Amino acid sequence: MGAKQSDELSAAKKELRRRCLQLRAELSESERTRASVLLAERILGHQWYYLSNAVLGFAAYGSEIDTDEILEETLRQGKALYLPKVEGEELQFYRVRSLGELRPGYKEIREPCGNTEQYVYDAGNVEKVLMLMPGVAFDRMNNRMGYGKGFYDRFLWNRPGLRLRTIGVGYACQLVEEVPCGEQDTGPYQVICV
Repeated sequence: MGAKQSDELSAAKKELRRRCLQLRAELSESERTRASVLLAERILGHQWYYLSNAVLGFAAYGSEIDTDEILEETLRQGKALYLPKVEGEELQFYRVRSLGELRPGYKEIREPCGNTEQYVYDAGNVEKVLMLMPGVAFDRMNNRMGYGKGFYDRFLWNRPGLRLRTIGVGYACQLVEEVPCGEQDTGPYQVICV
């Protein structure tokens, strides 16, 4: 990709990110609550969730869709729950046994302390793992745009089996016609926006 194309892609992403974050921030409390309940129903009833013994989730940050009900139910059912922690330029997932363990970390996002079992990718066992992925915008081709740091892109880049069990989640206002993508962008296998 040439410099001009790269600049155009960057500008398109910046504008889409601004627009989607604004729409997300303008949602009412009742719209947020309703969407979180619908998302929990969709994920907890999903075949991939049912068949999983481990979930790589995320603790919602700012105006992101609330995932706490999904995370709590995962723990209640005795499935292994791993949540992300930013370490330098990389994302690592650590086992969590209670949401009370989470502490403000990178950009004040609730993260595990990083002193528990770390998720280790195993291509032979990946069909038992479900990954939930936050984002700013998604499209119907399962493209995703995050906040611009590429943490999830890098994490999934060399884990193709895990990508096949990844669901991008968000509000309906985050589903757009087309997400501008570059070669380094790694989207989820499925998208659920409610």
